[in-house]
Amino acid sequence: MSTQITEAFVQQYSANVMMLSQQQGSRLEPKVRQESQKSKAQFFDRIGTVSAVRRTGRHAATPQLDTPHSRRMVTLEDYEWADLVDDQDKIRMLIDPTSQYAIAAAWAFGRSKDDVIIAASVGSAYSGEAGATTVAHPDAQKFAATTGAAFSNLNVYTLRKVKAMMDADEVIGKRYFVCTSSQIDAMLGETQVTSADYNSVKALVQGEVNSFMGFEFIRTERVGLTTSTTATVATGVVGAGVSLTGTNRACFAFAEQGLLLSKGEDFVTKMSERDDKGYAMQVYARMSIGGTRMEEEQVVEVICKEA
Repeated sequence: MSTQITEAFVQQYSANVMMLSQQQGSRLEPKVRQESQKSKAQFFDRIGTVSAVRRTGRHAATPQLDTPHSRRMVTLEDYEWADLVDDQDKIRMLIDPTSQYAIAAAWAFGRSKDDVIIAASVGSAYSGEAGATTVAHPDAQKFAATTGAAFSNLNVYTLRKVKAMMDADEVIGKRYFVCTSSQIDAMLGETQVTSADYNSVKALVQGEVNSFMGFEFIRTERVGLTTSTTATVATGVVGAGVSLTGTNRACFAFAEQGLLLSKGEDFVTKMSERDDKGYAMQVYARMSIGGTRMEEEQVVEVICKEA
């Protein structure tokens, strides 16, 4: 039984359990490619770029052009959660918290899905016939937010450069930008975002940035800090230049097919009595998931300076 449940014991009648502030499930799951998986490790194949050749004359031999194939490996990881509710707890609380426990579990598992997707976005992918080749996210697919004169938090100039990077690579599909409240706050300070002369989204009225310059914004406070160390102030190029100091957030832009969430078993929950625990009701949940970056060009890490 949760040792914290005594906090809910009541002296007067109560009808509800208050769920404290938290991210309520996954925000990234609906935005990425989703697949099912029936093995510990599974491979997802990719087809690369091919070129046509010019015909050299009448009755020329048919050319043999080998279409490039490659693959990415996803390994499943298992997650589980459980807690107990005693009948005596129900009496003292005057309510049955079992359903709220299940809701709390569902939200927790949703956040775990986001953690897997975030880790896959800027972490290492695994390629090759047996998945033995480690593919790091290259510096060429990273950009340090800058004004052109100094490193900064997210701004319109940086978004323009990231958009240009994805356009140059012919990245197709809907695009998303994942960041924290710090980057949203910085964007709300940009005239191009809040002015109706520039933007059809009334950011000042809404109090949020939900879409700008072709990106749909997804806010989650689970985005981590970057491990990149150097960048060039004038160009935002990562891997050379001066050291990044202070707190730098590893936000990222991606296209809908650029990240994959694979599910061996999606979130399932069970409730049963435990005769070995005084016939307490056990709320149990589990899932098996994994993730990978399908193509480097479809994901751009955007390093935003917060302090």
